[in-house]
Amino acid sequence: MNIKEIQKLIKFVSKSKAKEVSLELKDFKITIKTGDEGDNEQKIPVTPSQNQPIIINKDDFVIEKQTGTTEKTIIPRKEEENSDEKLITVKSPIIGTFYRRPAPDKESFVEIGSEVNEGDVLCVIEAMKLFNEIESEVSGKIVKVLVEDSSPVEFEQPLFLIDPS
Repeated sequence: MNIKEIQKLIKFVSKSKAKEVSLELKDFKITIKTGDEGDNEQKIPVTPSQNQPIIINKDDFVIEKQTGTTEKTIIPRKEEENSDEKLITVKSPIIGTFYRRPAPDKESFVEIGSEVNEGDVLCVIEAMKLFNEIESEVSGKIVKVLVEDSSPVEFEQPLFLIDPS
């Protein structure tokens, strides 16, 4: 099981409103528990077969594999790379799969350095077999694309940095 599959499982569990889901494979066991509604921080316990739970923040993933000794891998979520305050961050309005092109054989909607106007389509996000066009809310120049093509995105995840000047 790779990180993308674990992310999809976590998203599925949170959407389904299940309180707990356990999955056991050959080399590891993962248990995902959802927090109370009043809990602001989502905790995801990942439990190896030795049943020593590790509580982690939703901003990190910890995977423990059994290979004689326990091996831990921590993958932090990317921090927003907006060091310049004048840049506008375009964020994902939905959870889905990010696509830079309208079709596999077409050109990207925008590239780094592209000039965009308010209302121009920047990308599409597929959610539940529907392709949602994400439009620019400002005019400016694309400074950075923060997401790789065909990768999953979360609600409010930064997608682009636009220089409005």
